[in-house]
Amino acid sequence: MAQATGRAKAAAVVTGGPAGGITARATGDRALRSTTMRIAVLSDIHSNLPALEAVLAAIGDVDAWWHLGDVVGYGPHPDEVVARLRDLGAVGVRGNHDVAALGGPEVEWFNPDARRAIEWTERRMAPETREWLASLPERHETDEVTLVHGSPRDPIWEYVTTNPIARANLAAFSTPYLLHGHTHIPIAWRDDDGHLVALGPSDGSELPLDGRRLLLNPGSVGQPRDGDPRAGALVLDMEERRVTWHRVPYPITAVQADMRAARLPARLAERLSHGL
Repeated sequence: MAQATGRAKAAAVVTGGPAGGITARATGDRALRSTTMRIAVLSDIHSNLPALEAVLAAIGDVDAWWHLGDVVGYGPHPDEVVARLRDLGAVGVRGNHDVAALGGPEVEWFNPDARRAIEWTERRMAPETREWLASLPERHETDEVTLVHGSPRDPIWEYVTTNPIARANLAAFSTPYLLHGHTHIPIAWRDDDGHLVALGPSDGSELPLDGRRLLLNPGSVGQPRDGDPRAGALVLDMEERRVTWHRVPYPITAVQADMRAARLPARLAERLSHGL
């Protein structure tokens, strides 16, 4: 695994109401526990069903599926992706696109292409999709792992892209391991006796879960931005005590055709070919 320098290449019991500030803590449900389990972790699927299906097929049997938000937005398959995650019993958190699709003020911060796509998503989503998204907490915790979309100190919006930002967030979670997304770039930060090391994983890269604190980003399933167009994910093996990153090819032209048919912004479709 390569050591990253500078920026990262490019850059349950539920409390509170569904509008924000809610946290889920693990209960007895098997999907919520992190002990002696093999767990697939997905992030930033962004309504890209072909990418999701390719990742599910490549990873195969696991004990649980976790997601880190931005399930919808950008892509043409919001209902289909949510239905697939619901069928899997996936556990996860909300992202800024999920909140915006429900009519939240986050849309005011979006660029024109992202805003056009999220407004299309809001019009198209079925009631059961809205209900599922609204039920997602901002933060989820198990005995060893904290899940957020952005960062633990700002679960919806903060991008963890530099060592100073990663270091500042160490005090904002208490578990050994943090799972976060939002940047669409796979990366890990490890606390080595007070020295924070940034690591750039590639397909098949592994790290031991040896008690040293880790911030782990699986990259994006539906819209990678690290120059690799393949879908990204990771697997936590809590029995073997390791994390493994995966990159999976998928039929990009199929989702691009669906985006054109839906009249979503052309730039959003084109960038999928380049992973940018």
